Amino acid sequence: MADLSQNMDDLFGRIRENNLWRQRKCVNLIPSENTPSPLVKICELCDPAGRYAEHKRMKGRDVYFYHGTDFIRKIEEEVGEAIKEYFQCSEAELRTISGQMANEVIFEGVTKFVNRSTPDGTFRKLRAVMNNNLGLGGHLSSQPFGALFNFVDINPETNKENCVNFPVMESNPYRIDVPKMLETVRRVRPELVIFGKSMFLYPEPVKEMADEVADWEDRPVIMYDMAHVLGIYGAFQAPLTDGADVVTGSTHKTFFGPQRGVIVSNMAKKTPLRKLWLDITSRAFPGSTSNHHLATLLGLLVATTEINEFKDEYQNRILSNARAFAKYLADNGLMVEGDPADGYTHTHQVVIRVSEHGEGSEIADRLQANNIIVNYQALPDDETFLSSSGIRTGVSEMTRYGMNEDDFGTLAELMARIILKNEDVADEVADFRKKYTIMRYTLPLEESIRLASGALESAFPTGDYAKLFADNLRNLGAGANI
Repeated sequence: MADLSQNMDDLFGRIRENNLWRQRKCVNLIPSENTPSPLVKICELCDPAGRYAEHKRMKGRDVYFYHGTDFIRKIEEEVGEAIKEYFQCSEAELRTISGQMANEVIFEGVTKFVNRSTPDGTFRKLRAVMNNNLGLGGHLSSQPFGALFNFVDINPETNKENCVNFPVMESNPYRIDVPKMLETVRRVRPELVIFGKSMFLYPEPVKEMADEVADWEDRPVIMYDMAHVLGIYGAFQAPLTDGADVVTGSTHKTFFGPQRGVIVSNMAKKTPLRKLWLDITSRAFPGSTSNHHLATLLGLLVATTEINEFKDEYQNRILSNARAFAKYLADNGLMVEGDPADGYTHTHQVVIRVSEHGEGSEIADRLQANNIIVNYQALPDDETFLSSSGIRTGVSEMTRYGMNEDDFGTLAELMARIILKNEDVADEVADFRKKYTIMRYTLPLEESIRLASGALESAFPTGDYAKLFADNLRNLGAGANI
């Protein structure tokens, strides 16, 4: 036990140091990250962690293959209703455990769907897919070497997967060129159209695409990967209203829940694409998941309840902070990507060109040394990520910790001093961060502690843990990583 005790003491010492650094000293601007509320994190310590609740629709009813699941079955139903309220949709599939898995489930489901009329004993791939180019912000999972692998036919002229990228505007490569897109879709006749990006500044032309293909006899399935912008659904764009057939996303980026994935649609009973929805759900289970991480499912209910309560306030603050941050960065001499005439960005993301001052990875390292966390980013004119000219930032986590437009002005000044002048401002950043440790858009700290203590007291064989964890919550604050 001595060696084990020493090893655990060392490990948990490092865990504590990392918690304190990331939650007390750092300004986190990675747009694909967020800190869940203490109540969401407490859920991940409760009994559903490690349990199973496999279920499948059979002969008109949900059949569960494990016992002891009454509680989590009800939770899954409640999460489904809360998610459908958020998206104002009729269908929700919750069993994917990441946004990328959600995308792959769609690719599997659409491939199965297009084979519904093929002869017995045959199974073909998708003839063609339209998507966003990786170098122009497209997500890795929607590329042939990502989750699209094995689902797209080879183009005999190129000997590569028949994926055709959306054309972009010459004046602004972050926007799709709509007339050229419509011309391309008529020529290519894809079976799947994938909107959505990971470097994401503007809405996607979903309505224009949906209107174009509406009368086609075999129109493409229109999918929107909203992983990065799921938490600003509606305020930024509402793809299901615009004509998308299905939306996927991660529940831990702008949507401030645990790390999971979600799929939503309006493919209700007696709608034309109902068969596709059934193919999608069958690929979620048993196609892709068995245990779908029930503790994070419980956390997702808490997070969705929070975001439904604070949706308008949170989303509006995200969008106003991002535009203010972009303007403050530009005012401080930094080159902000996007069109200044329309505020540089319509999402939570702000992209900065830093090539005059070093490669993106070098600038990201310099910022990290000064307690500001970003990720380096290839820009449209870069050949590879290995020589990235940009950094990608997002305002969502720090917005949730209470930063407003003027606060992002202060942050922009600090970043300019680091990037343009190579100043050491690590202590100033750490002092700045101390002002933003109380999490917004959730229950007040004291009420959270009361609920968390009761949950923890029942989650372990002895109730002693409850007081210990409650004391730690009081000491570390509402944003603590337990």
